[in-house]
Order: sequence, then C-alpha cells, then structure tokens
Amino acid sequence: MPEREDEHLTPVTRLLEKRREMAEVEQALAAQKEEFQMKMESLQQRREELERKEEQLKESLLKFDRFLKENDSKRSRALKKAQEEKEMARLKDRDIEELNKEIVLLAVKKDNLHKKVEKNAIFWQYLQKVTEKSEKFEEIREILGRFDTLISTQEQLLVRESENQERIENERLWLHQFIEEKNNKILQYNNELATLQSRLDNARSEAIRWESKWNHIQNTAAKKTLLLGQIKMVTLNLFQLVNKQSVQQEDIPIEDTAGQLKKIQMFILNLTEVLADLKRMDVATSSHSLPHPN
Repeated sequence: MPEREDEHLTPVTRLLEKRREMAEVEQALAAQKEEFQMKMESLQQRREELERKEEQLKESLLKFDRFLKENDSKRSRALKKAQEEKEMARLKDRDIEELNKEIVLLAVKKDNLHKKVEKNAIFWQYLQKVTEKSEKFEEIREILGRFDTLISTQEQLLVRESENQERIENERLWLHQFIEEKNNKILQYNNELATLQSRLDNARSEAIRWESKWNHIQNTAAKKTLLLGQIKMVTLNLFQLVNKQSVQQEDIPIEDTAGQLKKIQMFILNLTEVLADLKRMDVATSSHSLPHPN
C-alpha cells in the first residue's frame, strides 16, 4: 500500500470536499431548525390561545362577582322586606285575634239577643226604646249592620293574611332556588378554572420538554455530522489510493460513499487472496529446497 496520500489529493479537491460536507451539514441543520421553528410557532399559538381564554375567564369571573354582589344586595332588600311583611303580618294577626275575640263576643250577644227576641217579644219594644235612647244606634238594624261589618272585616283580613303568607312562601322558595343555582354556577366555574389551569401547566411542561429535546437534537446532530464527514473523507482517500493501485480504475462519484467502500472491500479481498497464494508458494518452495536425510 502506498503511504504518500498528499500526492493524490490536491488542495482544491480538499477544499471542495470540505465545502460540500459543510453544505450538507448546513442543509440538515436548516431542516431541523425549520421543523423546530414550526413546532415552536404552534406552541406559541397554543400559549396565546390559553392566555386569551384565561383573560376571558377573568373577565367572566369579575362580571360574575359583580352579579353576585348585586344579587346579595337584592337578597338583603328582599329579606328586609320579608321581615317587615312578617312583622306586619304578626301585628295583623294580633289585630285579628282581638277582632276574633270581639266577634265571638258579638256572636254570643247575637245569640242571646235572638233567643231573647224569640222568647221575649216584649223586649223588642225594649230594644226600640233603647235605640231611641242610644246615641250610637238609632235603629236595631244598625246593631245588626255593625255585626255584619265586623264579619266582613274578619273575612277580608283572613284573605289578606292568606295572600301575604303565600307571597312570603313564594319569595322564600325563589330565594332558595336562586341561591342553589348560583352555587352550582360557582362550582362549574371553579371546575373550568381548574381544568384550564391544568391544561396551561401541561402546555408549559410540553414546551420545556420540546426545548430540551431540541437542544439534544442539535448536540447529537452536530456530533454525528462531524463523525459522518470524517468517515466520508477517510473513505474517499482510501478509495482514491485503491483506485490508483487497481488495474481497472472506476469512476465512482464523490458522494457515493457506499460504492467507494465496496470498491475498497473488493481490493482488500483481492490482496488477501494474493497474500495467501504467496504464502502457499513460499511454503512449497521451502519444502522442496530442504536436504533429504541420509
């Protein structure tokens, strides 16, 4: 094997080879950089989308907080109004009790008077005399009219009390439903906020992982590119030496490293066979030249 490799590689050839290798490395790095840039742009879009949704959620929470404050104010006014109506109802209940007592007394008096009228017609004249002497009632029917008025008043008060109780019950039921709905809304917003926070954390972790992976790819690509360039250079030098020593030279392109390796392999196999033949011939020659024993 010849040892003077510098005679077969000119400086121009070496420079062209270096430039070709650098162009291949730059193309590979540019492709990886473009792919990583696309992934980073996608992650940036997802991050911006999450930030936009987070701002919208904050605005919704602020609006909902104002809504809750307004509802708390309305509820306080409603409770105050209900308390006032309850107090009024209590006073009316007391008035009704007093009126009921009065009605009972009047009813008893009416019965007594009716029985007395039936049993004692003579007292009719007495009542007429009483009405004549009375300053409040001029006739007996005025007394009966007063009784009817009290009965009607009692009925009206009972109807009004029933309506007030029904209205209070409806307000209480509405308030309970309103509070329950708002509590469910708050729970729903809390769940959505937790979900969005989890997605944001996952996106940040994914971005960190891709950045680490890109750094690893860059380091690995640089090392492998350098090693590949060295292997291609050594292979080309060996091929040029082998090709010059071969009887039939082949024109293999510079970038066809596999073809160059195949040519080198065939040359080494041929040399190995030649050496084996020489060794066999040397052994045979040595055996013929030895003297025969007497």
